[in-house]
Amino acid sequence: MFVIVRHGNTFTAGETPRRIGARTDLPLTDAGREQARALGAHFARQGWQFGKVLVSPLLRTRQTAQLIEVAQTNAIPAETADFLREIDHGPDENQTDDAIIARIGKPALAAWDENATPPPDWVVDADERIAAWQKLFAATMADNRPTLLVTSNGAARFALLADPSLRAALGAMATLKLPTGGYGVICKASDGALDAPVWGRRP
Repeated sequence: MFVIVRHGNTFTAGETPRRIGARTDLPLTDAGREQARALGAHFARQGWQFGKVLVSPLLRTRQTAQLIEVAQTNAIPAETADFLREIDHGPDENQTDDAIIARIGKPALAAWDENATPPPDWVVDADERIAAWQKLFAATMADNRPTLLVTSNGAARFALLADPSLRAALGAMATLKLPTGGYGVICKASDGALDAPVWGRRP
């Protein structure tokens, strides 16, 4: 089982959110740290003891993972995985959605949110990310202990595109996006196919 977490909040209440990616390494806010603690407590209540922890190199994801692991009975050291690093928004890095829409238009931004089609001039490396998720699914699915992955919104969605069964289930999902402080679960269904019974849940 894979538990895929999006880091906690990086913007304070009342602050205008912006698209921050690989080049903007913000820390968690107080609210973001509380979200991470809530995730840790929630996972502990589920009885999930992680056998592997993979994190993006960015500060916000590392801080989230550290606070989740506080609630683990036997926490294991996190491993850095570059394929979990947030994408690079190119000229739209650190810009508001209004500013981005003014540059590329609503359909281009909607295509990213709905099916992970990269807008013009964004650096996404979709094929490499999908290949990395496929390798992960193939290599560790036999481990009975869940794997925790802490990443960003732009990177997490490629997990759903890395397997035919998961792609087929996309139509029933409201969005590819994970909310800040939210998580998804990918596991094997009874027929052996991969399934995402949870996507976008907050504790």
